[in-house]
Amino acid sequence: MSPLDRFCDTELSRKLMGRVAALADEVAERLGRPAVFIEVCGTHTVAISRLGLRSLLAGRVELRSGPGCPVCVTDHQEIDMMVNLARLPGVTVGTFGDMLRVPGSRSSLERERAGGADVRIFYSPLDAVAFAEANPEREVVFLGIGFETTAPVVASTLMRARLQGVKNFSIFSAHKLIPPAIRAVLSDPELKLDGLILPGHVSAITGRRAFDFIVKEYGLPSVISGFEPMDILIALHELLLQLHRGEARVANKYTRVVREEGNLDARKRIAECFEEVDVPWRGLGVIPESGLSLRETFRDFDARFKLNIEPAPPTPLYPPGCACKEILRGKLLPTECRLFSNVCTPVHPVGPCMVSSEGACAAYYRFERFSPVGGGI
Repeated sequence: MSPLDRFCDTELSRKLMGRVAALADEVAERLGRPAVFIEVCGTHTVAISRLGLRSLLAGRVELRSGPGCPVCVTDHQEIDMMVNLARLPGVTVGTFGDMLRVPGSRSSLERERAGGADVRIFYSPLDAVAFAEANPEREVVFLGIGFETTAPVVASTLMRARLQGVKNFSIFSAHKLIPPAIRAVLSDPELKLDGLILPGHVSAITGRRAFDFIVKEYGLPSVISGFEPMDILIALHELLLQLHRGEARVANKYTRVVREEGNLDARKRIAECFEEVDVPWRGLGVIPESGLSLRETFRDFDARFKLNIEPAPPTPLYPPGCACKEILRGKLLPTECRLFSNVCTPVHPVGPCMVSSEGACAAYYRFERFSPVGGGI
């Protein structure tokens, strides 16, 4: 068995699940309630839902989802600006597929494409640069969506476009940073948490030390985790062990990928191309220094300035009854939204959490709609 295969081993997972359940019982007895953890990353949400961990640990541990889906937290005003870009003559908007169906105030990129706008799905921003080179008569705008994980790729693409002298390519940056969002979530006095499962992909870029503030400012146990079954069980065991011992630290349980200082080359590329700015998050409001805007040295590649796109006027955040705001803050489960699987489905999404494959509502809909309430082991 290879080292990686062990993280998917059924027998090992079963044994560790038993240890997690036993430890969770001890912690719940001490707290007088189940421990409450939040997984920040959307990929973790999907993995936890797919594995049925919420149902298996019901009554022992409560697992909630946070603002870890970049598509879900892209603010509706930013979506409106993207829609306005798509409506400009001679402009091609390039994006990752998940962004197409995210609703803005009055439209979406999918609707604009159906109406004749040139909106294209690219699997890499480098593909968008190649398309721009092949179509010099069009302005190609790539939507920079994502957290610290995708920002280095976009930064490298910008450097390549400049080196190749591609003049008809630009970026609409809607990149966001995870640590400030975590701070915003933890600052909510109504949210009572006992620990956090931190995102493995983001941590591979930022490094473990980027999350030390969680312990220093909030005194909460935290663990960086991978995404295989054993990864998540190890993370849960670590959180419960810290609670049981009365400890709080940021533990790195994804050492095969994550280092203390992260990926220094990727961080350097981000710093060269972007600067931190205050930006709005859907469901969280404006968070200081939580977004990435292109530096002035890359102003020629900034679609906001190049195409003179003005901010969209404020509009209502969500349709009546949509609970995405509370779900993104970890205050409600998707199944507690009265629209879930009733009015709001992946085929006809009402809110952004049902659009992306990593959205909490989409994950619950796919894997947990029919989970028995109160089930456990």
